[in-house]
Formats: sequence, C-alpha cells, structure tokens
Amino acid sequence: MKAMVDNRIDEPDALLRGDATAYEAGAAPSARVVYRHRVRYHEADAQGFLFNSRFLELADVAMTEYFRALGFPYLALVAAGADPSVVRADLTFMAPARFEDDLSVSATCVRVGTSSFVLAMEVWRDHSRLAELTLTYVNVDPVSATSRPLPEPVAEALVRDRGRSAPRLAK
Repeated sequence: MKAMVDNRIDEPDALLRGDATAYEAGAAPSARVVYRHRVRYHEADAQGFLFNSRFLELADVAMTEYFRALGFPYLALVAAGADPSVVRADLTFMAPARFEDDLSVSATCVRVGTSSFVLAMEVWRDHSRLAELTLTYVNVDPVSATSRPLPEPVAEALVRDRGRSAPRLAK
C-alpha cells in the first residue's frame, strides 16, 4: 500500500483501483477507495462511536478525493464551472466506527443528470461495511445560488466512471 499524505492516498494502488483481491476474504468495497480516515478522539460520542454526523464529513472529503481521482482537484473543478452542493443525503448504518479505527471510504457515480449527479459511498473498517451513503449533488452557481448545468468535461468524466465497481469476493 502507498503511504497517506494529509489523510488521502497519494498514489493509486490496488484499493484505489477497486481491486477486491487486496482484501483477504469475505467482503470488499464495491467501488474504488478514495479516502482513508483514522477516527480521532474528538469525533467519538459518549458511547465511543464515531458520531453519526461525522459520516457526512467523511463523505464530503471523499467527494473531493473522488473528483481528484477523476482528474479534477477541487480548485480545478470549481474553475471548470462545477460547484456541487448536497441536496439529499441518505445514510444507512450497519455497525459503529470507534476511536482509532482505520476507515476506508469508497465512491462511485450512479447517476448523472443535466445539473446533478448521485454518488454512492461505503465506509469500511477492514472487511466490515459500516455505512452506505447515497448523496445527490446539484451544480450551483455561487452568485445566484441557483442550479446550472454541469460543465461538459465534468459530466463526461462522471459518465465514464458511472457504475464502476470492483468484483465482490464470495462470502
């Protein structure tokens, strides 16, 4: 595995490519891993679990890293005319994350519209899926605060990547 830099993986490796063989058995993310995160003390609640709202923070960073993996570091994304804002978030929790857990967040595009797109994300600890998130983003004009079409290069990159998934290992 490659080393992390500023909590993101600096070079593609088997996990970034979505290579399920990087997992020994049982389960693997269904898309490329775009972000790694170690749960910090201040993110845990009184139960010792990663507080539920923190999963949206993980998703926000994962969206940024997803676009970086598509060739659009965030400042380039904005310069291209894309400024995605979440308009809907659906979260399903399967198991808690705890202080010091190493988490992997995978992301894949499942829908691309004229001005919106949907990312499906999964949060994993080792071979355990902890949460599934589905986020709908709308491209927003920051001056008028209204939706606007996705820039063609961004939409094309999303369409190319839409539904990309890694093979799941047998359970």
